[in-house]
Amino acid sequence: MPYNKMMILGLTGGIGSGKTTVARFFEALGVAVYYADDRAKRLMVQDQDLVASIKSLLGQEAYTTDGRLNRAFIASKVFADAELLQQLNQLVHPAVGRDFSKWAQEQEGSYVLKEAAILFENGSYQQADKNILVTAPLETRLERVMKRDGATREAVLARMEHQWPDEQKIPLADFVIENIDLEETRKQVNSLHKQLISFKK
Repeated sequence: MPYNKMMILGLTGGIGSGKTTVARFFEALGVAVYYADDRAKRLMVQDQDLVASIKSLLGQEAYTTDGRLNRAFIASKVFADAELLQQLNQLVHPAVGRDFSKWAQEQEGSYVLKEAAILFENGSYQQADKNILVTAPLETRLERVMKRDGATREAVLARMEHQWPDEQKIPLADFVIENIDLEETRKQVNSLHKQLISFKK
């Protein structure tokens, strides 16, 4: 295992599964969590090599005049062109990988978590020692996202189509946390945390 034998755990789940809630429970236990999607957004603005590559791929309009991401423009380009989206991901994911490696080397503890939305879909789960999948019933997930984002059922379902169904991810996961009742979820996290620490002893 890399980083002084520290375990690397991937943490993922479909939209509305509550993977961020689960990540917060782990953080409350003192576990360091790397939020890959948030870091990616930051790198797309701060990593000058990545910025140059994105401009080369999508054009100068990918950024506003004050250097921020032009999210509406990028979305209009990549979500209408699957190949372009793949090319953008091929630029961003290696940058995130390098950033994660540097971050992990600075952490302490038995293990760290890398929280990412498409961990299985983009293959990065293979770089972790173990992977945790957060699940919830489809209707529960739909209700959560509709309430959170003020989105229609159809819009949420369309976003879900960009992610694998749980049935495809479960065989690849080492641990599954079902997130329906928060207290029950917290118990599952506490139990898994004890198990993970015991691996190191």
